[in-house]
Parts: sequence; structure tokens; C-alpha cells
Amino acid sequence: MRSPKLAALELRRFGRGTLPRAALVALLVLPLLYGALYLWSFWDPYGRLDRIPVALVNEDEGASANGRRIAAGDDITEGLRDSSTFDWREVSEEEARRGVEDGRYYLSLTVPADFSRRIASSSGDTPESGALQVRTNDANNYIVGQISRTVFGEVRRAASTKTSRSFLDQIFVSFSDIHGETVKAAQGADKLNGGIGKAEKGSQDLVDGLKDARSGSGKLSQGLKDLHKGAGSLEDGSGKVADGTRRLAEKVNALNAEAGPFLKDNEKAIGATARFVADSAGRLRDDLDTLEERAPAAAKDAREASATMDALYRERCEDADEPDPACADLKKAQEAVATASDVAADVGALVTGHRADLKKLDGQLDTLEKQARTLAKRAPHLSEDLEDAVGRINKLNTGAGKVAAGAKKLNKGLATAETGARKLDKGVGELKTGADDLSGGLFKLVDGSEELAGGLHEGAEKIPDYDERDRDVRTDVMADPVRLVSSDLHKAPNYGTGFAPYFIPLSLWVGAMVAYMLISPMNRRALAAGASAWRIALAGWLPVVAIGVLQTVALMSVLHWALGLQMARAAGTVGFLFLVTACFAAIVQWLNARFGAAGRILVLALLMLQLTSAGGTYPVQTSPAFFNALHPFLPMTHVVEALRRLVTGGGLEPVWLACAVLAAFTAGALALTALSARRKQVWTLDRLHPELSL
Repeated sequence: MRSPKLAALELRRFGRGTLPRAALVALLVLPLLYGALYLWSFWDPYGRLDRIPVALVNEDEGASANGRRIAAGDDITEGLRDSSTFDWREVSEEEARRGVEDGRYYLSLTVPADFSRRIASSSGDTPESGALQVRTNDANNYIVGQISRTVFGEVRRAASTKTSRSFLDQIFVSFSDIHGETVKAAQGADKLNGGIGKAEKGSQDLVDGLKDARSGSGKLSQGLKDLHKGAGSLEDGSGKVADGTRRLAEKVNALNAEAGPFLKDNEKAIGATARFVADSAGRLRDDLDTLEERAPAAAKDAREASATMDALYRERCEDADEPDPACADLKKAQEAVATASDVAADVGALVTGHRADLKKLDGQLDTLEKQARTLAKRAPHLSEDLEDAVGRINKLNTGAGKVAAGAKKLNKGLATAETGARKLDKGVGELKTGADDLSGGLFKLVDGSEELAGGLHEGAEKIPDYDERDRDVRTDVMADPVRLVSSDLHKAPNYGTGFAPYFIPLSLWVGAMVAYMLISPMNRRALAAGASAWRIALAGWLPVVAIGVLQTVALMSVLHWALGLQMARAAGTVGFLFLVTACFAAIVQWLNARFGAAGRILVLALLMLQLTSAGGTYPVQTSPAFFNALHPFLPMTHVVEALRRLVTGGGLEPVWLACAVLAAFTAGALALTALSARRKQVWTLDRLHPELSL
């Protein structure tokens, strides 16, 4: 008898009696329990999130920024209520906490009282970030917690974008304000430049007048200096010594009476003062060196200025066709410049001719510095030294007064006149120097003001001045600078469609597994009759394939017309599932034929390995290395990948590869079943009395 007839006889058994018929119906319906019911239970869970009760707590008190009222908490609350994500229920903070704890709410979102104030602070001096508070409880449902993190991430980004818009809008308004103020500053700098130019011209006239004054004061000082030369030494020596010793004696006596106790109590402070004097003497020595270096250069500059003034006078007064009305003043200025040149030359010559005196003064300052440092060291004994010094100074004062009495009368008038002239000459010289510095500084200030005005004009051109439309466009871009442009190839319309390639082969495997619980993997009549091994294998395989085809038709009909499963390639999907049914039947048949009762356990174990390594839910790369190693070598891996392309679309390369793999598994399993049939044609005691029977 041929294999198809043997298969028909095997199926005919289910037509005898009510129970076999019920068993056949159960075989056909069983895949629906795994496929259709599983997919139906979570066909589109994300489309029903609005049924999930969650708590919303809005404690925001609002705030004000730049004259506008901000109520960010109310905006977020309104947006969440209008959304279709979750069943938002506005409650108190305590109610939300208890509800999440006891499971009445899956999670809660709290807008704190200072939320708007923190957002408004972005336009102030101390910006702060606002914080939304989310409370979840994975003991209620872990998946809801994961979904909420994604949803609240979108809420946070939306709130941040809105806040950024307000902050950036203020920045662009500030740019416009800065531009306007910079333009005003540039105009002011233009006016400043004109005023400084006039001031520079006036300072030059002042310099010219002071040259005349310096010339006269220099001559007066020089004359008195010559007259006082002889008497000056006597007056400077005896008069100053007498006067100084007298004042010193008076001060010392008074100081001794008043400050003696003070010295005893403040010797440390006196030591510190002496050290300061020593340091000052050192700096004065440095200033003498500077005077010696710069005096010749000043004389040279004065000569050049005198030559320039002479040329100006000749040009305007002597060589001009019509003399300048200011020639009289220019003549005075010429004489003043010449006098100043002479004075500068005299100063240079004085410095050059008195280098030895300056050197001597430098030595005296050095001595003063050393003595001051000695005083600092002697400070702890000043009270004792003061008493000794007082006695000596009193004796010195008596002698110096007698010596200076005659010299003082002779030199008194000359000393007073010479001192006044010297001070006058010095003051005019300092004033002249200051006027020169002022003129030079104003000249530089003119250049600087021109650069300032130019820089402000350039800066005003570079500072943007945005109108309201530009501000809106730029604020939109900077508040959300990176937009996600997604392109979803072959998008699955819902959760159930995405998981159908995983649950459909699971149901067909279970269908084949249960079928071989009712149908023998090898026909006993054919085994007893000594039929060929291939005929026996096909006779046990074809009935389950026929049942699997009916299971596939029933399953896909329910999925398509009842649940709404849309397939990109419907005919190809059904045809491919017929091949899947044939392959699964062959594998389950071989395991039952080869291992008997233990084969049913192996069928279940193989199902578990395929489910965990097929990558039907998460990518297989997220699984441990063991499942990654099994992934390419099990048939369900290729079935899942092929069904994804057939159901949602895409290239067919995985489909052709899966067909080849399934055909190879089918042929291999049938060959192994035939080999098992040949072995079982020989009866043994183990077959007659099996150790385990299921």
C-alpha cells in the first residue's frame, strides 16, 4: 500500500465516533489558542493607553517675568488633558502618593509649586531649571513605568522648548537694543572726536604761552642764583644749621617731655617707620638716576622746539606778504621758547656739570638709608638714646645760634628772594611739562577717539538688529535646533502585527506537537507489514501535514478577517506557512519516532530553545551569548525573519533563505525518520516493554 493511502487510513480513524471527531476539531482549533488569542490579547495596547488611570498634581503657583504672567504648570496640565496618553486625574499630592502605592494609579506626575518661578528665572541673573516629579511603582506594572518614561521625556522636551523660546526671544530683543545703543554711542564718539580736536589746538596754544613764562622765570632765578652764590653758602650753612638746631632743640625738648613715655611703649612702630624711610631713600636714589638720564634729552627737545618756533615766526611775520595780526604774541612766544630752550640747556648743563654733586647726594641718600636701617635696629633703645640726644642737641643749638646770628642778617633778604624765584621757576617748569604732556595726550586722544568712533560704527553694523518676524524664525530654530525626520520603512500598523511573525510559528509548532500525541509518527500496520522505510516515514508525516494545512488556513482566516491582520504578501505568507507546517511536522515526527516517549519532552525543549533564540521580541543581540550561538541554526529563526518580510514588506532574500533552510530541515528530518523506521522493524524487548510510556 502506498504512502498517501496509508495517510488517508490514518486520518479516517478520526471519522469513527464522536470523540475522535472532537479530537480532530481540537487539533484544528488549537493553534488559534496560541496564535489568535495571544495576538488578540495585546493587538494594539498603545492605542488604549487612555484607559490607564494616572494621577496629575499641579501645585504650580505661577510667576511673572518681564511684565508677563507665566503659568507653566497650567499649560502642561491642559496639554496632558488634551492628549490621548493615559487617563489623567487631577488630585492632591497626598492622594497621588497613596494611589500609586496601593495600585489605584499606575503613576503620578507632580508639577512643583516653584516650577514657573524657575522657568521665569532664565531671563534673570540666576537662572534655574524646573523639575517635573514622576512617581512610578513597578510593583503595579513594569511596562507602564517604561512607557511613562518615554511619554514624560516628550513632555519634558516640549516644556523645555517652550521655555527656550521665551528665553531666546529675550536674547534677540536684547540684540536689537544693543544695536540701537551702539549706534547712539558711535554718534556720541563722533561728537567727542570733534571736541577733543578743539581741545588739542587750545593745549598747543597753552604750551606756547608757558614757554614765554618759563623763559622769564628762568632768567630771574638765574640772576638771583648768581647774586646769592656767595652769601648762599654761608646762609645755607650757618643759618639753616642754626635754625634747624633751634627748631630741633625745641621739638626734641617738647618731644622728650611728651613722647618719651610714648617711645617706650611704641618702639616697634618706630622701627617699622625707620624701615619705611630707608625704603623711600632707596627709591629716591632711583629717581636721581632717572633725572640724570633724561635731562640731556629734555635740553635737546627744547632746542628743537625753539628752532620750530623761529621758523613759524619767520613764515608768518618776516617772510609773509601781510604780517599775521598775532605777530606780537608770536614774538613773545618766540622769546619764551628761546628762553625755555636756554633754561633747558642750563638744566642739562647743570645736571651734567654737577654729576659729582649728584653722585655725592646719591651717596648721602645711601647713608640715610643705612642710618634709617640702623635706627630700625636701634628702635628698642630709642628712649634711652633720645635722652642722650636731647642733651647733645641743646649744647649744639647754643653754639649754632651764636655762629648764625651775623650770617642770618646778611643773607636773609637774598635767601628769601632766591627761594621764591627758584620755586617760581620750578612751578612754571612743571606747568610747562604738564602742558606738553597734555598736548601729547590730547593728540593721542584724538587718534583714539577716531578709532573709538570707527570701531563703534563697525560694531553697530555687526550687531544684528532683528525685527519681530526674524526673531520668531530664529527663536523657533534655536529653541528646537535638531528635528527628527523619521522614515519608517514597512511600518507595522500595530503591536499585534509586529508580533504575528513570532506567535504564528509558535502556534503551528504546538499544533504539530499535539497532532503527534494523537497520530503515531510511524504507521504500525506498515511497520508490521515490512513496508519500505521511506513509505513508513511519509505515511506518518502526510496526515499531520494535512492537518497543519487546515490549521494554517483556520489561523490566518481568523487573524485576517477577525483581528484585521494586513499582510503585504498574503498569498506568499500562506504558502510559506504551508512549508513551515511541513517542516515542523517532519521535525516533531522524527523526535517522536526516534526517542519515543522522551521525544515529546525533546519537542517541548526544542520549542523553548527556538523561542528564546529566534529574536521574535527583542533583537537576539540583546540575549546572552548562548542564544546568539543557537540563533542561526534553528528553523524558527528563519521563519520569523521571513514572515516579517512577507507580512510587513521588504526584500525577499530572507524568505528564499528560509525556504531553503526549511526544505533542508524537512528532508533531513524525513530521512532520519526513515532510518528510525528501519530500525524499529526489528522488535526488541525494550519495544515490547518500554521503560517510559506517555
